[in-house]
Amino acid sequence: MAAHPQIRLSDEQMAAYQTEGFVVVEDLLPPEQVVALRQRIVDYTHGGREPGGIKIQVEPRVTRGELSVDHPGDGIRKIDQLVEEDDLFRDLGLHDNIVGIIEQLLGPDLKMFRNALLLKPPRVGSQKGMHQDSPYWPIQPMELCSCWFALDDATAENGCMAAIPGGHMAGHLPHVRVTDDFVVDESAYEPDTAVMAPVRAGGGMFFHSLVPHATTPNQSDNWRRAIALSYMSARSRYTGEGAPPTYFPIRGRSFPGCVR
Repeated sequence: MAAHPQIRLSDEQMAAYQTEGFVVVEDLLPPEQVVALRQRIVDYTHGGREPGGIKIQVEPRVTRGELSVDHPGDGIRKIDQLVEEDDLFRDLGLHDNIVGIIEQLLGPDLKMFRNALLLKPPRVGSQKGMHQDSPYWPIQPMELCSCWFALDDATAENGCMAAIPGGHMAGHLPHVRVTDDFVVDESAYEPDTAVMAPVRAGGGMFFHSLVPHATTPNQSDNWRRAIALSYMSARSRYTGEGAPPTYFPIRGRSFPGCVR
């Protein structure tokens, strides 16, 4: 049986990423692998599977008692660190179709800054306001790249990504704290310039860490499950307080004075 060709960005896609700050690439994984990942998520949310290292966040409205759910798993918003703790998600984070594209964008020496499973249960999943990733993260330069990998078809109705094309060119925008969120100050961008970026299950949106982006609530009867896999050059520098963390190695070398 012939091997599947590796997926890489074309010259046109590379140019789109540079100018728009994001690009959608479909069919990164075959359907059977996506199905296995979805089942693994159900094992966590509804089956009691819980390795020690993961972190689970519940929808704030559920935590406050403002919204009730039929099963506790229907209220889960986020699960962190699955790439480190779960074999199937580790394979996803290291998958050549994803890492190969990241290498095109960031170079050959890579570490993973973060990975977060982002869940929008039907009629429960809330919005995530317009924000940039890098202002959250103590890493310089602000040149990280994430693959927002869709595990269900992500649509405008169930909460796909929306982004502002070219918004990364404006640099670090001012952010303000609002209820349950930390978002770009409304005076710093034009909401009407945001475009929806639907992605089929098995595809991903690759985006610059300074692209303003958001997701709407899930107003459908279908789950919208995705995982954000965030990568950085191993030449990046940690600028946070205290001892620097050790990051998950992806590919290539490490460098003195840079992220470990």
